[in-house]
Amino acid sequence: MLDRIPDREEMTALVGESLYNVWGKLCASIDEKYEMERLWGTGGKAWKYEYKYRRGGKTLCALYARENCIGFMIILGRDERLKFEADRGNYTKEVQEIYDGAQTYHDGKWIMFEPVDTSLFHDFIRLLGIKRKPNRK
Repeated sequence: MLDRIPDREEMTALVGESLYNVWGKLCASIDEKYEMERLWGTGGKAWKYEYKYRRGGKTLCALYARENCIGFMIILGRDERLKFEADRGNYTKEVQEIYDGAQTYHDGKWIMFEPVDTSLFHDFIRLLGIKRKPNRK
């Protein structure tokens, strides 16, 4: 957990104005579909901040921030990977390549995207739908 949640000024200084706008739009896209707990934390060794979407003790996804970079991570378990594989042709080539290159651990495939614009958001929301059905209309 963080002592203090970073404000707009601090986030903009860290990732830059355009990536901060991408971050905000991604959060808005997730918030539109999902009612979740949102938790700020330290980002470990590779990132300064982590912003997790959770409900019922399960993480839906997490956003990460470091200097001039943002990340969007989703972890797909075995059954969720089978759902993606069955539908992979309906995802962009970029998402397919990042999926294929992602490391698989005992608890699932950890897929990290580093979006620079909103072009993959449609695919991100579809991936989230594999993990959990949206709970907002």
